[in-house]
Amino acid sequence: MQYRPFGELGYDVSALGFGCMRFPRTDDGGIDGPEATRMLHWAIDHGVNYLDTGYPYHDGQSEPFLGRALQGGYRDRVKLATKLLVRIAEKPEDFDRLLNEQLERLQTDHVDVYLLHGLRRHRWAKAVSMGVLDFLHRALADGRIGAAGFSFHDSFEVLKEIVDSYDRWRVC
Repeated sequence: MQYRPFGELGYDVSALGFGCMRFPRTDDGGIDGPEATRMLHWAIDHGVNYLDTGYPYHDGQSEPFLGRALQGGYRDRVKLATKLLVRIAEKPEDFDRLLNEQLERLQTDHVDVYLLHGLRRHRWAKAVSMGVLDFLHRALADGRIGAAGFSFHDSFEVLKEIVDSYDRWRVC
């Protein structure tokens, strides 16, 4: 496996990451746990060390599945990224509640990368008005997240506004 420095984060990640949005499914639409675990463990055993999931993936089942599949030492071998579903936050306290729920679902005390998911102009404005940057600062300081970032779906002007708004972004 080839590895590359992950920006300024001080560690290398595999050139290939493992996206956890489309695990194999059972006939009833759930995650095929045995097959998905086999795939995930094989990838990690062969050097993949970056996993990316998100709160809504697999109808909310990706994070709990990963929490189970990464037991037995696998969590210690990977850098784990997940995403805050900004659109479901209704009040400032929801940011902490959602992160804590995600940590519980993932059966870990921290995620290495935490992304604000699917930012657009209106979502960004809502998140800022609810104090998302203060939340990120606290979560970085208390160690629940290792790096802050965002995923994005809008114009260059909005991207520039977001990038320029926070000096602790590390991933986009």
